[in-house]
Amino acid sequence: KDPLLQLVLLQKASGCWELDATLADVFGKTEDELTSQKPAQVDGSVWATLLALIWLYGCKIEQQVEWQFVAMKAASWIGSQK
Repeated sequence: KDPLLQLVLLQKASGCWELDATLADVFGKTEDELTSQKPAQVDGSVWATLLALIWLYGCKIEQQVEWQFVAMKAASWIGSQK
């Protein structure tokens, strides 16, 4: 499975990702590994979406043309969270 495709398919219509085992698998981690690093005051979906953006820019920058609109939607969603 292509991790980039998996990540794109996991994005919600709103632009966020959920913090779950499926997302963790895309990053080669466990759900516990992702959750244990989350600051207590940060919502799980916000954390998951930030991790997805970090992964895209850090690991898939050479494919940015394929995911730039996914990232824009995610950044817009984060900006709408209070």
